[in-house]
Amino acid sequence: LWIVFCLVFVNWGIEARKWQILVRLLQPISFFTAFKGVLSGVTLSINTPNRIGEYGGRILYVKEGNRIQAISLSIAGSMSQLIITILLGCGGLIFLLATHSNEESIMGLSIFWIKVMLIISILVTIIMLLFFFRLSLLIRIVERIPFFDKYASYINVIEQFSSKLLLRLLSLSFLRYLTFVLQYVLMLQVLNVELTMMQGFWIISILFLVMAIVPSFAIADLGIRGKFSIALITLYSTNTIGIIGTTFGIWFLNLFVPALTGSFLILATRISRER
Repeated sequence: LWIVFCLVFVNWGIEARKWQILVRLLQPISFFTAFKGVLSGVTLSINTPNRIGEYGGRILYVKEGNRIQAISLSIAGSMSQLIITILLGCGGLIFLLATHSNEESIMGLSIFWIKVMLIISILVTIIMLLFFFRLSLLIRIVERIPFFDKYASYINVIEQFSSKLLLRLLSLSFLRYLTFVLQYVLMLQVLNVELTMMQGFWIISILFLVMAIVPSFAIADLGIRGKFSIALITLYSTNTIGIIGTTFGIWFLNLFVPALTGSFLILATRISRER
């Protein structure tokens, strides 16, 4: 349980490092400032669909002239995390199909539709990877659209992304993903939900894939995550109470506590500016 708690700092620390690396293209910031920006982003994302308010919190600690460009950098960082989520979610779907190959349906879905989901996820991953490593192409597309061409200058900063930087972002996103999954698996063990490490890893990967696809508010994320967690993990364990407890524990530690901390940071920043 203490390891799960400590991994909260690792989780958001990795995200802060990603943000620090990205913002460095505009201005140098310390790791502590990047960490404050990430936590403030969590606070503002609580009541916004798919956590889009996160960008508003992060740019609080960026110079005013760089804030709009900083949003495009934050989106690029989120894109790297989404690529890893969908990619490993595909692995989870393959694992699910392999371990339940003799069944006609899983969680109320026919094998056919799960295979369709897998194919779509693979195609989306390939398309996102192509765009991710050709972000300059995205700028050219935006410049050709009449309504959006005037905003192209605000996203030109992503043209500075080198292949080395993009691979670094993906590596940090993968490391953060592993931290997240490890938290889940350890919490399941704490609450006596009997799963092997391999089962836990791939099943949680499917859960993260579903959470990335389903649009929701972060504050309602607990109920949606709990529903899908029960549907997935009860394929291997009947400890429903342990599954619900794990879902709440991870949500509380990884979202509620950082959001609460971020709210104090935002309040302190406002008081400091008023003074």
